[in-house]
Amino acid sequence: MIDALMVLNAGSSSIKFQALACEGLAVLAAGRVTRIGGAARLQASAAGEGEKAIDLAPGASHEAALAAINAFLAGRAANWRMVATVHRVVHGGSNYVSPVVVTPQVLADLTALSPLAPLHQPHNLAAIAASARLAGSIPDIACFDTAFHAGRAELFDSFAVSRELRGRGVRRYGFHGLSYQWIAHELGERHPALHAGRVVVAHLGNGASLCAMRGGVSVDTTMGLTALDGLPMGTRPGSLDPGAVLFMLRHLGMSLDEVEAELYHRSGLKGLSGISNDVETLLDCDDPRAAFALDYFALRTAQQIAMMATSLDGIDALVFTGGIGEHAAPVREAILSRLGLLGDFTTLVIAANEERLMGMQALELLQRQRMAG
Repeated sequence: MIDALMVLNAGSSSIKFQALACEGLAVLAAGRVTRIGGAARLQASAAGEGEKAIDLAPGASHEAALAAINAFLAGRAANWRMVATVHRVVHGGSNYVSPVVVTPQVLADLTALSPLAPLHQPHNLAAIAASARLAGSIPDIACFDTAFHAGRAELFDSFAVSRELRGRGVRRYGFHGLSYQWIAHELGERHPALHAGRVVVAHLGNGASLCAMRGGVSVDTTMGLTALDGLPMGTRPGSLDPGAVLFMLRHLGMSLDEVEAELYHRSGLKGLSGISNDVETLLDCDDPRAAFALDYFALRTAQQIAMMATSLDGIDALVFTGGIGEHAAPVREAILSRLGLLGDFTTLVIAANEERLMGMQALELLQRQRMAG
């Protein structure tokens, strides 16, 4: 019998999953459900099989998507024993800085953080609740995107606001930490000299941010209290004058809900181009608005890479990861063409593997629990 972990990464309309053997973290099965809430479809494969596609009932919920994943695995897992379900949770706040077994109190604490990550946190937590109902007595383990950035110097995790506001949690948390921790792991394994040095990692996808690392530890990052800050993204603006928000509210007559929708769903590459938030679509488009959006993205990314290099007092390597970072070579080249002032540095492309990192973290937690019990 093979002990295994179910690793879930739940988004607003999709769930990615991997079933990993506890011994060596071999991938037993993997896949995703897309278009949850609409024409949902499960695409998955197990070791030794080709990919299968299964259409779910129209309007399928996250719980229905998880049930479909469980049914797919049940037909292939006669010799597997799931020992835990591992979940990506975007925001852990100040209190959750390492993986935890989810309890009712943990779930309540994480729910209270939902306003800080409205695109992600509710869906992460819905997957945990659904998993608890479907998977029986096995534990649910939460791994946090904010955790990698915990412990940074106050100089780097503060906003220039009053001490009272900072004491109430208005501070820079940072995100994409599971991706950055995976890159730190890979650098340690494959490029130890770079791992020991000054590295800027560019996690570029529909959500995008940068992390300045020294010795594999987060020093600075571009995202702050929420996942709106820093680089322009697929549908989010990145750094924005706070006065623009006040202007929208006071002088344009927009409601809070309208402003939130503008910032989370209608800005970034989509807002700049008026065409799409998909980089492949923009690269293939001859509309000058598409070129403008991509030029803007490359410029702002290069500017903030230089900012991260300043936090490190130089740069030894720049690592690209994420969907855009790994696959959009013209975007990488446009960014690099603007970084001549930084001198010579190594450039790498390393594939993201947050699910494997989560598996590693979950096994460490379970091992500590066994030793303590």
